[in-house]
Amino acid sequence: MAEQYAYLTGGASGIGKAVAEMLVKNNIKVFIADRDSDGAQNLADELNKNNNGAVASSAHVDVANWNSQAKAFSQAVADFGRIDYVYPIAGVGERPWLVNDPSQSGFSMPDLSVLDIDLTGVLYTVSLAIQQFRKQKQGEHGFRGKIVTVASICGIYAVPTVPVYTAAKHGIVGFTRSYGAHLPTEKITLNAVCPNIVRTGISTEAFYDLAEKQNLLAPIEGVVETFEKLLGPNPTSGECFEIGPNYKKTGAAPRKQPEYLDPETETSCDLIYQRSLKLHQPR
Repeated sequence: MAEQYAYLTGGASGIGKAVAEMLVKNNIKVFIADRDSDGAQNLADELNKNNNGAVASSAHVDVANWNSQAKAFSQAVADFGRIDYVYPIAGVGERPWLVNDPSQSGFSMPDLSVLDIDLTGVLYTVSLAIQQFRKQKQGEHGFRGKIVTVASICGIYAVPTVPVYTAAKHGIVGFTRSYGAHLPTEKITLNAVCPNIVRTGISTEAFYDLAEKQNLLAPIEGVVETFEKLLGPNPTSGECFEIGPNYKKTGAAPRKQPEYLDPETETSCDLIYQRSLKLHQPR
């Protein structure tokens, strides 16, 4: 079996760390990119020590910065020579985006850093992945590469008090459903995992404790199992899998896009699809 290699952002903690550990367990070497350089390196050192060899390496990355992303990804390609799996996992929670001060004079620029990190940053990582995959031959399972990103239940539902985070995660869901349906023509897959509340570092322990008391926490094991099921020969692409508190009963539930309003709307979408195919042709 040929060696396989993965690149992931946000790997120093939370879901990213758990996914990195799962990949190594599946004999996949990992490159861990994170803004927390020390955390990423500590995890790489731990994985290398526990597996008696060089199975992981790391680098600093600011996912909202294209040059930073390109530098880290280029290092991963230089280290491995090939990338089979890419996981844009780095993200942040909602921040105050708009000053609420009616007495202010003039206007304040909104803080769109959540959008920069949670959506633009993901698109940067995905674009790097696809450009690399297009240069590669198909692997033993017939794919040039696979991408799985993290959205959220906020990408499926609308939560009024987290508007920018919700917009970012809806963006990931829409991007996955659309582009993920096209990429298999290039032997590339793209999927998203949409967890309910998972105990990570994105919120406070008090919030997670409150959710746990109400049995609202989704198991991180369910998130990781979903990533694991998409490895290897699995041809799934364009799916958004919701992971809820009742994961043991529901499993990873693929959530479909809304039904077409009428046949004319479906035809309109197909017309747009046909018109835009040329945007994705090699040049």
